[in-house]
Amino acid sequence: MTQPLYTIAEILAATGGSTDLVPATPIGSISIDSRELGPDALFVAIKGDRFDGHDFVEQALANGAVAALVSRGRGDRRIVVENALDGLRDLARAARARSRAVIVGVTGSVGKTTTKEAIRVVFEAAGETHASIKSFNNHWGVPLMLARLPGSAQFGVFEMGMSGPEEIRPLAQLVRPHIAVITTVAAAHLEAFGSLDGIARAKAEIFAGLEPGGTAVINADHPQLAVLLEEARAAGVSNIVTYGEARGTDWQTLDVETAADRSFATIVHNDVRHSLVLNVPGRHMVANATAALAVAYQAGVEIAVALRALAGFGLQAGRGLRQVLGPVDKPLLLIDESYNANTASMKAALDVFATQVAPQGRKVVVLGDMLELGAQSAALHASLADAVRASGAEQIYLVGEAMGALAEALGRDRVSAHTATASEMAPILRNSLAYGDAVMVKGSNGVGLSTIVDHIVKQFALN
Repeated sequence: MTQPLYTIAEILAATGGSTDLVPATPIGSISIDSRELGPDALFVAIKGDRFDGHDFVEQALANGAVAALVSRGRGDRRIVVENALDGLRDLARAARARSRAVIVGVTGSVGKTTTKEAIRVVFEAAGETHASIKSFNNHWGVPLMLARLPGSAQFGVFEMGMSGPEEIRPLAQLVRPHIAVITTVAAAHLEAFGSLDGIARAKAEIFAGLEPGGTAVINADHPQLAVLLEEARAAGVSNIVTYGEARGTDWQTLDVETAADRSFATIVHNDVRHSLVLNVPGRHMVANATAALAVAYQAGVEIAVALRALAGFGLQAGRGLRQVLGPVDKPLLLIDESYNANTASMKAALDVFATQVAPQGRKVVVLGDMLELGAQSAALHASLADAVRASGAEQIYLVGEAMGALAEALGRDRVSAHTATASEMAPILRNSLAYGDAVMVKGSNGVGLSTIVDHIVKQFALN
């Protein structure tokens, strides 16, 4: 029989709640969505920006939840606490306290989700692994993911995000990682920080939660490395590991080669050379994989095991996923980068797209606004012009007001269409794309380009 995640008695001990449920009742999963309930689920009624989970308690119980953690209302199968989100955090602390797993925290302006996934793949090759799903990396996502950590897990990997200062610190102090990874520092959420150094110091808040004797794993290929090293030392971190293409890194990347669907590199550590082969394209993907190698080594996973696992690593929807749609002899190639965007990730994606060849048609890019860049937004959007040209895109479609700066930098005659919203762009693309084309869609999640991806898939996938 599978060990339950908690019993009701353990939940009461962690949260100080009250209930009419039998203390020995097992809980096998935790959810904050009444529509997505695992076996023997506990539904946590947190109040968000748009929804209040208390409005869905009855629906969750009707859908099979064993119990609901609530901060108001009474009735059968409810565990009443002062604040449901705080109760979820209490469960997260209890899960962390009982865990004997190697815990890894990942943050960074670019690549944190993909790096988290690369680390997950490596750990799963070595033992039972629990990892954050999707991008559950904020004030409710992190405690939810940590509360789901099974006591039997050997490894845990948690992603931490931010949109302002002092957001990562409490998350890191909750997760208490043994290994803290910072993937890079780039112009994301720039309006909240004012400078890249400000972003770097906010990312370095992850060191505040690092366990005594823990390790900081830091990408060295950006100008804010010195700031991160300074912050790590100020936080009392004595074990600092660097990786990247920069000379003198602990895990140095050499001889990077990228093709349309693969990447190759040599990774040097302690004067030993390792051959890295990835089933995904992109220099940035090599960097993410190198971080996973460094983490694996610190966690005691054999490098040979890690390299084999990374060879089968794949991309996720919204983060470079490739789909070949339509007839075999003349398909449409769709590259879905619709989940996130800043200048670094935009240029990396365009660099990868430059290696792509349209099956039998045109190369097309659909680019959406990069959000939360503040006063530098226009200049940063315009700075993409050279990368767009170098990508070989024959047709360029732009979505969002901020993309006007890129349109001016490229020249309006080079832009096939520019609309304010994704919904306005969808019918234009529907009438423009054809089998044989290669299309990349990239923009910040808030622009809604995932709807354009859905439209393309629906139009060109064969039933």
